[in-house]
Amino acid sequence: MAIREELRSLADRMNAKPEPISSLYAVYQFNIGDAAPIQVAFDNAKVKVLDEATESADCTLTLSEKNFRKLLADDLNATMAFMTGSLKIDGKLGLALKLQEVLKQY
Repeated sequence: MAIREELRSLADRMNAKPEPISSLYAVYQFNIGDAAPIQVAFDNAKVKVLDEATESADCTLTLSEKNFRKLLADDLNATMAFMTGSLKIDGKLGLALKLQEVLKQY
């Protein structure tokens, strides 16, 4: 499954059970390998995958496709990945940690 479709599927699960994202107000941008950036917006207990990277991102995560899939599957320790350089974070580091906590619940 393509990354964008995986994110849309995850967004559907989150929107069906919005309690864990109810306090999350942020735009995340994912720079994955050479692919075009993907943005995901959380607002008012809803999440949507944006078709184009048009928003100002609060937190940008740059990583390989392999590590992105691990992040989605909760098989990547974001802190260790950041410390070893396999995950780069621009913007609010706290939002990256919050995202990892949210992903664990889905």
